[in-house]
Amino acid sequence: MRRAISAEWVKLWSVRSTWWCLMGAAALMVLASVTVAAALGSHNGQPRTERLAATEPVVSAAIFAQFALVALAMLVVTSEYSSGGIRVALQATPIRGRLLAAKALVVAPVMFVTGVVSGAVGAVLTYVLLRMEPFRAPVTLAAGETVGDLVRLGAFCALVGVLTVGAGAALRSAAGTLTVVFLLMMGLPLLIMMTGAPALIDASMRLPMFAGLAFMESVENMTGGPMPYAAGEGLAWLLVWTAAALAAGYVVLRRRDA
Repeated sequence: MRRAISAEWVKLWSVRSTWWCLMGAAALMVLASVTVAAALGSHNGQPRTERLAATEPVVSAAIFAQFALVALAMLVVTSEYSSGGIRVALQATPIRGRLLAAKALVVAPVMFVTGVVSGAVGAVLTYVLLRMEPFRAPVTLAAGETVGDLVRLGAFCALVGVLTVGAGAALRSAAGTLTVVFLLMMGLPLLIMMTGAPALIDASMRLPMFAGLAFMESVENMTGGPMPYAAGEGLAWLLVWTAAALAAGYVVLRRRDA
C-alpha cells in the first residue's frame, strides 16, 4: 500500500492539470465567498443587522467551488483510462482494491488542505469586506468557531473528492463522471426543490449537497433556514454516499478489464 500511495502521489503532482485545478478551486472559492458575502451583507438594500459568521459565505461558496476539485479527482482515474495508463498502473498494483484505495488516500488530504486554506482566505476577506462601508455588518471571526468551520469544510471537500474517485472508477469516462457527479451534487437537488413536493424535498435533503450543508452547519442556504437535521446526520449521509460510490467503483474495477 505504501508503494501504491507513493506512485499515485508522484502521478498526481507530475502533471500540470493538478496545479491548474487547485489554483482554479482556490480562486473560485475566494471569489465566490466575497460575492456571497456582499449579497448577505445587506437585505433589500438595507444594512444587515443579524450576526453573521465570516465562514458562512465560504460554506455557501464551497457548493460551487467544489466542482474544480471534482475535476481534479475525476482526472486521477479517468485520465488513465483515456491514455491507457491504467494498464501500467494495474501491472504495478495488480490488487485492484489496493489501487483504488491508494487513489482515494492521495486525493482526500489534497482536497482537505485545499478546502481549509482557500476557505481561510475567503473567510478573512469576507470579514474585511463586511466590516467596511457600505456594509458595516455584525460579522464575526472567532478563532474557535472559525477553525471548526474550516475543518468541516475541508472534510466535505475530501469526501466529495473520494466520492468522485469512486464514480470515476465506475464510469471510466471524464464526461460521464462529471455529469453524474454534477447531477448528484447540485443538479438533482435543485430540480427536486423546484417541484415543491414535500415528500421529494424531504428525500432530497439526504443527497450529498444538502448533507454537506448540514454537516458544515450552514444557515444561509436555499432552504430558508437551518438544515432540518444535525451536523452528525449530515456527515453520516455524506459517508454513505461516498462509500456507495467507492463500492461501485471497486465492483467495476474488479470485474471489468482495463
